Amino acid sequence: MCSPLHRVSKLTESLGLIGFQVRRFGCYGPRPRLETLQTPPTTSDLRAIMAQKTSRLSLTCSRYLSGLSPSETRPARVKRVSIEGNIAVGKSTFARLLQSVCPDWEVMAEPVSKWQNIESGTSKEKEAASPQTTVSNLLQMMYEDPQRWSYTFQTYSCMSRFRTQLQPPPARMLSSEGTPVQVYERSVYSDRYIFALNMFELGCINPTEWAIYQDWHSLLVEQFGHQVELEGIIYLRAPPQKCMERLKLRGRAEEKEVKLDYLDKLHVQHEKWLVEKSTEIHFEKLKQIPVLQLDASEEFLRDQEVREQFITKVKNFFNTL
Repeated sequence: MCSPLHRVSKLTESLGLIGFQVRRFGCYGPRPRLETLQTPPTTSDLRAIMAQKTSRLSLTCSRYLSGLSPSETRPARVKRVSIEGNIAVGKSTFARLLQSVCPDWEVMAEPVSKWQNIESGTSKEKEAASPQTTVSNLLQMMYEDPQRWSYTFQTYSCMSRFRTQLQPPPARMLSSEGTPVQVYERSVYSDRYIFALNMFELGCINPTEWAIYQDWHSLLVEQFGHQVELEGIIYLRAPPQKCMERLKLRGRAEEKEVKLDYLDKLHVQHEKWLVEKSTEIHFEKLKQIPVLQLDASEEFLRDQEVREQFITKVKNFFNTL
């Protein structure tokens, strides 16, 4: 008689391994066909498998504890807010004030210099600094001949705003223990719902151009999704007359022909969008976005009390986003 040889290799199911069944091998007679036999895992194999499963379990638990399902990803910590308001309302001055108050607040300036210095010529000419390369001031061209250049300007200004909003936050903000906020001077949304819309209503952008602008604008916003979304808006609100006074004081060459009537129309567009909520908006989240209104007719730069009130309101606003 044969004394059977047994191999027991049934492993715990939780390790995710295929268990080995108890197999009997005979000594006499025809040799039985062997079942598919796998080499038992080594101790180092088991440790690696356990470490992998522990890591997955830890990640799943942390997501559930943070209120996220396993299929969701953690939202970005850095909040995005834009400063909106009329021309010469004081956005740049206010942005610099915010930058000086808190290291966790990073201000992204409006790319005006890009609009003032557009190099034309072939790529090879630009690389070689060819004398044939010319520099165009598109901002000035738009003010001098809005009928000809409004669509071109709004296209380029919006693209430059997309580039600004798509820039990733610096590493120091990602590691901040506070409330990091990226603050933009205007946004891709005011480009459409204030300035481009205003030019269309003035007849400086024709219906075909307006349809094309809205089409590619919607496509880009939908394509980039949360990368260009805002959590809040700060609306610096001031009468057009006050903006005209400040516009003359800053003396930007391109704006010397700007009339009060133009500022009046921009003021109406801001009120319709941010106060009355009557502008037709095409993005659901933007319809519900919180807006902090500040009376920018106050001389906040010179008046310390007003300045401190503004900063307190902004801090509270950021904390609610």
